[in-house]
Amino acid sequence: MNNTSYMLAIILAAGEGKRMYSKKPKVLHEVCGKAMVEHVVDCAKEAGASDTVVVVGHGAKEVQDTIKGVKFALQKQQKGTGHAVMQAAQFITDRDVLVLYGDTPLLTPQTINKLYKAHKQGGYNATVLTADFENPYSYGRIIRDNNGKVAAIVEERDANSEQKQIKEVNSGIYLFDGSMLKEALKELKNDNDQGEYYLTDVIKIFNDKNLSVGAYKIENSGEIMGVNNRLQLSQAASIMKKRIIEGHLLNGVTITDVGNTYIDAGVKIERDVTILPGCLVKGTSYIEEDAVIGPHSTISDSHIGAGVHVENSVVLESRIGEGTTVGPFAYLRPGNVIGKHAKIGDFVEMKNSNFGDHSKASHLTYVGDGDVGNGVNLGCGVVFVNYDGKEKHRTKVMDNSFIGCNVNLVAPLVVGKNSYIAAGTTVTKDVPEANLAVGRIRQENKEGWVKRKGLLKEEE
Repeated sequence: MNNTSYMLAIILAAGEGKRMYSKKPKVLHEVCGKAMVEHVVDCAKEAGASDTVVVVGHGAKEVQDTIKGVKFALQKQQKGTGHAVMQAAQFITDRDVLVLYGDTPLLTPQTINKLYKAHKQGGYNATVLTADFENPYSYGRIIRDNNGKVAAIVEERDANSEQKQIKEVNSGIYLFDGSMLKEALKELKNDNDQGEYYLTDVIKIFNDKNLSVGAYKIENSGEIMGVNNRLQLSQAASIMKKRIIEGHLLNGVTITDVGNTYIDAGVKIERDVTILPGCLVKGTSYIEEDAVIGPHSTISDSHIGAGVHVENSVVLESRIGEGTTVGPFAYLRPGNVIGKHAKIGDFVEMKNSNFGDHSKASHLTYVGDGDVGNGVNLGCGVVFVNYDGKEKHRTKVMDNSFIGCNVNLVAPLVVGKNSYIAAGTTVTKDVPEANLAVGRIRQENKEGWVKRKGLLKEEE
């Protein structure tokens, strides 16, 4: 039985990543909506690690501001992988230590659990995660003894012609006995051309002490893919996108065009949801069953209720109740809570507003900083005038009110229950319950005015 909860994960994330050609630290570049290092942190936690330490260096503050729920160790100068682990030595005890990398976002918790199981069943003091590569160039080769244990890890530059034919390579991911790792770190030396401390030398130290070093070979070598440039970032994103979409398909979600659908790693979707072509579902969005999203819609950090239909629209940081329809071409900016069986129609923009059950804004309307009750109808061209040039103000439209076309509601304002606002009215003061508000000039027809002004066009 695995006991990964008694395990420390150390994630190395101090490198600059020069080949990314970016101001941003390499590990903060995103794959399917999460920074690469966040994927690795989540992987370690899902695998059951009791504590996670992230070793930071280049762009340390940015990395620390991004990652939550971990401890940090600072590597001021990047002097190799062994040196990076040394910076976390204060956290290493007698528990098992898992060493991971912040630029390997495709690693899965299942693989970590299999590595842990192999480590325990083999009775190893250290276990290396390995994979077979058809083209192993530039990777360290795994040299096994007659018992299948790891006798050495030979780097490409040091390998002889026979060793270079070996396809099993070192992923750089290890599981160590913590107390033995801590002692070995004290013996690491940097007497090499780069003047760096290498974690592979810990394996040599273990073997020199006749400690047991094993290996667990994974079948899917793509999991240990490191990301060092934008091309590899794109490749990793493609692999993860496929993995995410396949997971949703197998869980009962209909995705009609998998090639043109993008779903972030943090998204949750219930069964019998339909995602139509051209959709982006981002962040921490949650979509309940029987909803239909798309085509060509963006949902970001939003909660979409059961049976909701969002068509050709953008929904940002909002909550939409059961059975509501949105779009086409609606724009829901952050902060909206929309009720059940409501209608947000074409070219409606809404932000920071509450919109009640069975209420409608069918087209060409702006609702900003509004509190709209149940059963309200907003006609075409209604504008919530919420900004006076300095501050934003709220407008409250209470239950069962009817707001006619081309009405301006100048906040702060309250429209009482069951009230009517005549089309074309600019409302600047509160409307009591069950009143009709009319605020427009009475129509007057000027007979003969066009002819007197010389504007009359004679028929040809």
